[in-house]
Amino acid sequence: MDDNGSTFLARHQFLIYRLFSLAGLIPIGAYLVVHLITNSLVLNGPAAYQDAVGQIHSLGVFLPFVEWTFIFIPILFHAAIGLIIIAGGMPNANAYPYGGNIRYTLQRATGMIVFAFIIWHVIQMHHLGLLFGGGHFEPEAATSSTAATLSPAWIRGLYAIGIVSAVYHLSNGLWTQGITWGIWTTQAAMQRAGRFCLAFGLVIGCIGLAALYGFMTVDITKAETVEKNIQTLHEIHTGEVSPAALSSNAAGVSPKR
Repeated sequence: MDDNGSTFLARHQFLIYRLFSLAGLIPIGAYLVVHLITNSLVLNGPAAYQDAVGQIHSLGVFLPFVEWTFIFIPILFHAAIGLIIIAGGMPNANAYPYGGNIRYTLQRATGMIVFAFIIWHVIQMHHLGLLFGGGHFEPEAATSSTAATLSPAWIRGLYAIGIVSAVYHLSNGLWTQGITWGIWTTQAAMQRAGRFCLAFGLVIGCIGLAALYGFMTVDITKAETVEKNIQTLHEIHTGEVSPAALSSNAAGVSPKR
């Protein structure tokens, strides 16, 4: 707090709100859409999903930089400002002028649900969760490791809640952002935007839940076989192992050195 009694947040409220709003759409919202679409590729089989995961992890040492710059840091910033707003540390600049109190309440509630869900999801799946007994996702066995992790019904239930909450928070936040940035200023414009955001949310939500269903129906044994074959082809392509060595091993003969 400075000598005039105003806090840093109060003095930079306009900029903070713009960054908060922008981070919710780009890159967080964009990442959510891409993430759910990528996961839905499992409906095309383990090979399709494994190929998509392989392309992402082909970034190698640059992947952590991309994750922290475009995913983790924006999420932490958006969540921190959101929690400050919920706690009353900043005024509600996004109050809906046309009877949207229920939508705003749901926006707050889903924001808290999504933040808790993201923490749990990262611990459970991402390698950062290894220290906490998580980190179950294996890039080389993307489909089988994900399907095995999601096999308990209660975990799938929590994921369904997390997906629906994240999609609502994004689609309703997109509508709110139009108000914040002065894109739709009349009641008629807000209603049209509301219908678009509803349709957008339903489509993305269906994609996310379809992906969850896809993992639920995976034959883990068959997926492991497909993943092993893909890994073998990758090793041949990169020269880590030769086709002759593979043939010798398959025949039960040790390759000559």
